[in-house]
Amino acid sequence: MLISPAFAQGGPAGQMDGGFFFVIIGMFALMYFLVIRPQMKRAKEQKEMIGSLQKGDEIVAAGGLVGKITNIGETYISLEIAPDTEVAVEKQSILKPLPKGTIKSI
Repeated sequence: MLISPAFAQGGPAGQMDGGFFFVIIGMFALMYFLVIRPQMKRAKEQKEMIGSLQKGDEIVAAGGLVGKITNIGETYISLEIAPDTEVAVEKQSILKPLPKGTIKSI
């Protein structure tokens, strides 16, 4: 035959290159700093914000619901969205607190 068989260069089968290990470790470090760490920071800030809420605070809940806190329970918060109209929302659905007097200006 005129064409000789080609053989892969390298060591015996099953042996991995040392650089491959560093690439995998680098990818995990990159994922940690770009995805996991910022997500943990946002979750911590959200938990602190929910823990600092008090009766009478004005907030925005998920879906754009704006109201004043009338009662704080273990899992739910009662919001007054209009005079004599209250709804219960989960604490986790609160997006952000509003400055006092925001509801009157809306």
